[in-house]
Amino acid sequence: MKLTFWGAARQVTGSMFLLETDDNYRILIDCGADMDKKAVLNGHDDESPKSIGGYFPFEASTINVVLLTHAHIDHSGNLPNLYREGYEGQILCTDPTYSLTNLLLQDAASLNHRRLSEMGKSKKQKVKKKLVTMQKDLFLEKQVRESMENVVPIQYNRKFRLGDSVDVTFIPAGHLLGAAHIVINVVENGEKKSICFSGDIGRRNYPLLGDPEPIPPVDYLICESTYGNRLHIDSETPEAMLADVIKRTCIDIPGRLIIPSFSVGRTQALLYTLNRLYTEQGFPPIKVFSDSPLALESTKVYQKNLRMLNKEAKAYQEENASLFDFVNFEYLESSKASREVSNYNQPCIIISSSGMVQGGRVEQHVAANISNPYCTILIIGYCAEGTLGWRLLNGQPTISIKDKEEPVLAKVERTDVFSGHGDRDDLVRFVKHQSPEKLKKVFLVHGEFTSMSAFQQTLLEEGFPNVELPTKGQMYEL
Repeated sequence: MKLTFWGAARQVTGSMFLLETDDNYRILIDCGADMDKKAVLNGHDDESPKSIGGYFPFEASTINVVLLTHAHIDHSGNLPNLYREGYEGQILCTDPTYSLTNLLLQDAASLNHRRLSEMGKSKKQKVKKKLVTMQKDLFLEKQVRESMENVVPIQYNRKFRLGDSVDVTFIPAGHLLGAAHIVINVVENGEKKSICFSGDIGRRNYPLLGDPEPIPPVDYLICESTYGNRLHIDSETPEAMLADVIKRTCIDIPGRLIIPSFSVGRTQALLYTLNRLYTEQGFPPIKVFSDSPLALESTKVYQKNLRMLNKEAKAYQEENASLFDFVNFEYLESSKASREVSNYNQPCIIISSSGMVQGGRVEQHVAANISNPYCTILIIGYCAEGTLGWRLLNGQPTISIKDKEEPVLAKVERTDVFSGHGDRDDLVRFVKHQSPEKLKKVFLVHGEFTSMSAFQQTLLEEGFPNVELPTKGQMYEL
């Protein structure tokens, strides 16, 4: 059995791993878009494949099956290109992962279409040449439909046989609705070998979601390491944190709170928390706007899959009839409605994508309020270097938005209580369900190199002697 690391190797995004059995059965685990500008390859900076690009370092038609841990684009974003390059097999994932992946890929395809259309209007020869390349790299709605027609929904904790010598089990991972750890058992030459791909490991007591479940003993473990070198900063509950910032921003003064938030997962956790604040803690019904069509569709998926949420969410739904709808809450579906919020002169909360404040409707809300001293911008997620969110967090006195330099008079705060990733202690807890004597090797992926290195040292101190940090393209015989 051979395992090759084609993504998320010494970097965070682009998860993609190829497992090949001795009888040439080829399993691709995740097929994510590489969102990083550069990847670390063999210790050196090297240009990575283009984001959501069509390049694969293997022949797509030779893959037998794809297993998808969860819907996020850095795990699913290259699936349409895989089909475009000749893959004809199935995608196995949980039913919520199918629904959320379909939404995310359709959204990406729509953006790709818009981008190509704008480039097609240009008369510049340089742009026209680039357009030819982009048309080969960017998928459209047709490729998304083809991909999603081949999805086979898999239930949690039910063994699914791929062939005479291979079976797979999806185990709840927290992190996002439908997310899974994937355990694969392979029999070769009469010997059983087991391998687990962690996907992204959720944190305990997260709004709406159940805790990540432990996995059975395995021989090999591929483990994410996003928070491998740190703990979550904020130890208070999401309700307590949000109550404090709302009181300071919208109750003590007639201000507005802008929360850049990813539409899938993070926004649903926010809305549920706000609902509980209003119904259980007697907060005045301050107007709340959710400004993301994708968030609206994603929320419908969460509401449809109540059976897969945690006990608290189910009990709240039974008592209050809705997890996400409450007094003075409004979805902004049109661009016109989004722009008109700038004229709303009462205290309010605006939740809008993207989470990094880079593109999306949130950019216009930040631009309209960046010089408003009665506004607070609450960053609740990771912001990549160079994004508008990153620049805000670095305390720049002025910010350039849409080619206009604006003084930063709004307050900028951050919290990680809504982070869907487990921290270092959560990751250690996940690995320690394994026996150091039985576990032959741990491979760390999906993290910055500093995070991986620190987590490698932590695991060595915990008694796990064989911890590898694979590089992109590195292959291991298992």
